Amino acid sequence: MKLSEFDYGLPPERIAQRPLADRASARMLVMEREGKRLEDRCFRELPGTLRGDELLVVNNTRVLPARLFGQRRGIRAEQAGKHNRGYLTAEIEVLLTRQVAPDVWEALVRPGRKMRVGEQVVFGGGEMEAEVVGRGELGLRRLRFSASGGVREAIERLGHTPLPPYIERADDEADRADYQTIFARENGAVAAPTASLHFTPEVVEQLKARGVELCEITLHVGLGTFQPIHTEEIEQHRIHSEVYEISESTAEQIARACDAKRPVLAAGTTVVRALEDAAKKSGPGGPPVRAGKTEAEIFIRPGHEFQIVDQLLTNFHLPKSSLLVLVAAFAGRERILRVYDHAIAQGYRFYSYGDCMLIR
Repeated sequence: MKLSEFDYGLPPERIAQRPLADRASARMLVMEREGKRLEDRCFRELPGTLRGDELLVVNNTRVLPARLFGQRRGIRAEQAGKHNRGYLTAEIEVLLTRQVAPDVWEALVRPGRKMRVGEQVVFGGGEMEAEVVGRGELGLRRLRFSASGGVREAIERLGHTPLPPYIERADDEADRADYQTIFARENGAVAAPTASLHFTPEVVEQLKARGVELCEITLHVGLGTFQPIHTEEIEQHRIHSEVYEISESTAEQIARACDAKRPVLAAGTTVVRALEDAAKKSGPGGPPVRAGKTEAEIFIRPGHEFQIVDQLLTNFHLPKSSLLVLVAAFAGRERILRVYDHAIAQGYRFYSYGDCMLIR
């Protein structure tokens, strides 16, 4: 399939720049996978729209303040022919994408084309340093960090909330809380699982009272989620892997729901990717998903046969993105594009801080 088949026009004013003060007041577009019915609802009405026996699976990853600003120190003296002051003090922006070892991260570095192995970046006036220890594809660098008080603590102090580029403002203190879900516990994401941003403790309690069961997985959102598709034929796109973990208790809850033919409702595309990847790795004759920690390598596109997920709660996604391709695989490409047209015409707010849709 061509990437151009997943394009649509979006007026810039439809892109939400800030979240609503009341998370649960977001609009929710409800669509049926079979049939043409659409309902314009409010997220607070979610409990009443469900059957009451669903298994709701959420992602408990926590977003790190993964955007760092530092100064380029330059390559080590023994490797350099000469230095100049401009070279030594050039500003560098680092976006952490995945932790690969203690204090070692893969990162996008800007400007990074000339950043060579051995070069160093200083953050916070020397409070933390990083050395380039490897290079990767698509501008990725591998950085080893050091800080006297601990690297994770320094990142928490010096880092900025990694707001997506379509939010055309600098991050502020409010984003540190606004860009986290109420389920956020496990550190490691560099973007939020945005479908869960709408949940409040009150909505969760109402879901439980309705009979909905809840369980958690952890998928640390990274390049696999937000990296653009670079190929015109989507089948040629190589999606980045993302670390996820499914606990024994969650695997058992999923198995019970599948055995009882109860709907599995995924809160967000990250949950879909983890569950469908786990189902693929479990294989024929195995449990629906196996517990454990691994990496999601699956690229879900039209033609994928969903093994676990029956319903999907998701925000509205960028044109030509792997997330839109995933949603199109779940509900049909032409149908999704028509539903997006409806959402635009009805004034829905798009992307991370925007409204959501329930596909059932």
